[in-house]
Amino acid sequence: MTRHLLTEHQARVADRVLDEESARREHLVVSLSGAHAYGFPSPDSDLDLKCVHIAPTSHLLRLEQRGPLDPTERLEVIDGVEIDYSSNELAPVLLGVLQGNGNYVERLLGTHALRASPVLEAVRPLVRRSLSRRMHRHYRGFAQGQLREWEKTGFRSTKKLLYVLRTTLTGTHALLTGEVETDLTALMDRYGFSEAGELVAWKRRGERSELPEPLSEHWRGQVARAFERLDEARERSVLPEDPEGAAELEAWLLDVRRSRF
Repeated sequence: MTRHLLTEHQARVADRVLDEESARREHLVVSLSGAHAYGFPSPDSDLDLKCVHIAPTSHLLRLEQRGPLDPTERLEVIDGVEIDYSSNELAPVLLGVLQGNGNYVERLLGTHALRASPVLEAVRPLVRRSLSRRMHRHYRGFAQGQLREWEKTGFRSTKKLLYVLRTTLTGTHALLTGEVETDLTALMDRYGFSEAGELVAWKRRGERSELPEPLSEHWRGQVARAFERLDEARERSVLPEDPEGAAELEAWLLDVRRSRF
């Protein structure tokens, strides 16, 4: 169960926040993301809660200044725990899946759900059938962004480097297998990055841990391999070039809308 990744105190704070947010919207799924889900949390890591919610259909027909499809965010420190909560409405999320948005795919198919509606199990097979090689663009773009962030730290931030590796290897694995795995420690041996275990150990000491110069220099010469793995995975992918399950997803969404007027 995902809760074992949290301390008792963190779990209590997360429950408090999610109880409050669940009173405001119906969550399809609440996924634990960030360092806890990626295999390298430190004692001061925040709780990154990525959610998908279902807006009542009647709200979609109202004249409102703030639309029901807008994302919701909450960032605060509660009893010493930093909470980063965000939730996106179901329709934009499903559209994102068809476009190859790995962030949304991870929320729906990932293994780190803190809370899930029974409805989630009905849509998961449809999401799997809607995966495509479009995910390559998402994961490569996100990884390149993290690489630029690592460069800005003078190649010293352990966290930024691990995010590059996590993103590229999650994308590689998804393209080659059609499965979602966000834990770097479950991927690094399989894809030739066993040495990243040293980085994981370094990061677990603290959120802002910095790499010693020899280690930083070594990885500056190695990180390109992760992008090569991702690009090779696109060419060898088991996934179709474009998504094939759009009609099924739309039919399912319409059924959900009719049941929640």
